[in-house]
Amino acid sequence: MFASEMGPISTSATLDVPRDQVYAFLRDLANRPAFLGHFTDDFRLTRLESTGIGAGARFRIAVPLGPLWIESVVTGEEAPSRIDERGKTGRGGRTPTAIAFDLAEAGDGMTLLTVHFWTDPTHPLDRLKESLGAEAWHRRQWRRALRRLGDLLESGEGAGERVVVAGGNAVPTGVP
Repeated sequence: MFASEMGPISTSATLDVPRDQVYAFLRDLANRPAFLGHFTDDFRLTRLESTGIGAGARFRIAVPLGPLWIESVVTGEEAPSRIDERGKTGRGGRTPTAIAFDLAEAGDGMTLLTVHFWTDPTHPLDRLKESLGAEAWHRRQWRRALRRLGDLLESGEGAGERVVVAGGNAVPTGVP
């Protein structure tokens, strides 16, 4: 029959940027479209605070068999070496998913960044879809994302325009 789980898919890249800087950039979900934009769109934050445990985002990925929505929430952090996220995807959010970023010092101010991505489809149709090349497709997309992240951080350009929560500027600032 079909595999019950995709992944974890793991891919790594060495970035010529200090680990603390990579960690600070990754833990802010508002920066994610800057390097995930080639396979995601409609990126939305789920709360005003885009960093730390509980920060979340919802976005669409353009998988070959039709777009899927993913909702992901930061569930754990070990500064500056790991960020864990859990979420759901698929029809009605019935497929659990997870993303983990591991950051290790690679000497001379460089960072070895490894991303792990996996799903655990429970419905037979979801398992069938994933068995039709999803693992290879996701591996390619994450590999490209890490290259884009490296280019972005190594160039010193920063994230560009950050994602914000609609109506976020309506929050009182304490100024009368």
